[in-house]
Amino acid sequence: MLLRMGAIVLRAPDGSPAGRAERMTALHADHARAVLRLLLLLTRDERQTAEDLLQETMLRAWRHLDAVPDEPDAARRWLLTVARRLVIDGVRRRRGRPAEVHLVDMTWIPARDDTTGTALASHSVRRALRRLSPAQRSLLSEVFLIGRSPEEVAGRLGVPIGTVKSRTHHALRALRTGLTAA
Repeated sequence: MLLRMGAIVLRAPDGSPAGRAERMTALHADHARAVLRLLLLLTRDERQTAEDLLQETMLRAWRHLDAVPDEPDAARRWLLTVARRLVIDGVRRRRGRPAEVHLVDMTWIPARDDTTGTALASHSVRRALRRLSPAQRSLLSEVFLIGRSPEEVAGRLGVPIGTVKSRTHHALRALRTGLTAA
């Protein structure tokens, strides 16, 4: 059972589920608005994200209720620290994710039933491929036509994986340039 004296919330002496629930309810009632205000500030007023982070903050408080200090100011600092760290972790997660690479935009290629368009598209692709160096054509066919992984291609060519990825990137860029010039 929790004893509530003004703004001071004392821990339930027995640690029972009912006592834990009361303490969590009191923590939420006393501190949720302040935590949400901080999260709105840190997420640049993205309300949905801030509310999700508030929920995660409270969930972590529930999971580690014994670590949350008994004093209201210390409990608020603990919750604000958890919330701030969740925001930082989210930013790091987004920054650590590699940028998506968009391959050649093939949406302009007509459907199968359009034989004239198909012939023109095929001609454009063949002409763009002819402008590539033999090494670039070979690399693109290994990766995209045969379906070998960059690791397999690196092993076959005897070069580092990063070199294969870099050469593939440059070959695709050259092909894309050749297609737009065609």
